[in-house]
Amino acid sequence: MNHGSDKIFMNIIEGPNTLRKVIMLGDKILVKPVEGSQQTRSGLYLPPTVEEKEDIHSGKVIKVGPGFPIPALTDEDEPWKEKKEAVKYVPLQVREGDQVLYLKRNGFEVELDGEKYTILSQSAVLMIIRDDELSELGL
Repeated sequence: MNHGSDKIFMNIIEGPNTLRKVIMLGDKILVKPVEGSQQTRSGLYLPPTVEEKEDIHSGKVIKVGPGFPIPALTDEDEPWKEKKEAVKYVPLQVREGDQVLYLKRNGFEVELDGEKYTILSQSAVLMIIRDDELSELGL
């Protein structure tokens, strides 16, 4: 059932401003892969298939999910208390804007608004490179 004008074809999602509508779930992150250099240090040009076969890729984190859900604590000894089932999360280490190195084989490639992205679990991320306040201060 499709509500609205968004269309999904396999791993291509088309529609007006689709990226703004994307909400990541759980520990999932949306990464914009960084295109690697097609030239080696010695000046040789590599075919695109070489980069596609590389297991480790880099990219920029565009969106992140809320984190790992944890069970709500219940007060079974106090039945008169109002029961609230608000879901709580352990937040992810990655943040929007981070640069990451990740295992490509653990990702799912999608195309949103004509751009290629990768959906990953945080566990596929090997390293985070973050520009934070401390690095701006020269520390």
